[in-house]
Amino acid sequence: MDVYEAMRERHSVRRYKQDPVPADVVKALQDGIGECNKESGLNFQLVLNEPRAFGGMMARYGKFSGVSDYIALVGRKGELLDELCGYYGERLVLKAQMLGLNSCWVGLTYKKVPSAFSVGRGEKLAAVIALGYGVDNGVAHKSRPMDELMSVKGPAPEWFLRGMEAAMLAPTAMNQQKFRISYEDGRVKAVAGRGFYTKMDLGIVKYHFEVGSRDSSWTWA
Repeated sequence: MDVYEAMRERHSVRRYKQDPVPADVVKALQDGIGECNKESGLNFQLVLNEPRAFGGMMARYGKFSGVSDYIALVGRKGELLDELCGYYGERLVLKAQMLGLNSCWVGLTYKKVPSAFSVGRGEKLAAVIALGYGVDNGVAHKSRPMDELMSVKGPAPEWFLRGMEAAMLAPTAMNQQKFRISYEDGRVKAVAGRGFYTKMDLGIVKYHFEVGSRDSSWTWA
């Protein structure tokens, strides 16, 4: 499975089996997390065999079960934290999918377990990504029409449309898709709408667009 297949096949999963993640898959995830942290300055951490975060009432409200592995999205507080967590978190979500794991972005319906990961001075836990072998593979989310999510001046290049198709596959909080991507003179601009976690969603969407476009001739405005 390549990253493009992972985008199409990956769906949010909330119910997991108790099967442990093999050592080689753990190492691949740790390597991916290390690369993301090095590039971004974030402090993402893989948490294994820790059921307390998804063992309480909030997790049951979110319809989670069997979750004992997750990635803690930790980083330095600041205006760009949520977007960075979305961008690099989705990179890891797709890597997990290629490794045969299921996943789910989780913003609220979990319990913080401070002993399970470290949060340094000036840092915060922005969200977590549940991981594991799902009871099922989830279902595809419905998407708004492409023309509601983009704005183009002049003919849209093929690479832009490829990027948009990938962006439409990006997971967003409550499937709200509150983003808009515009194109003019070879430059692309992505903006977030108002709502919960829309800045994190924007990071996820931007990663999808970059990978989906398969072109390096454009730049973000």
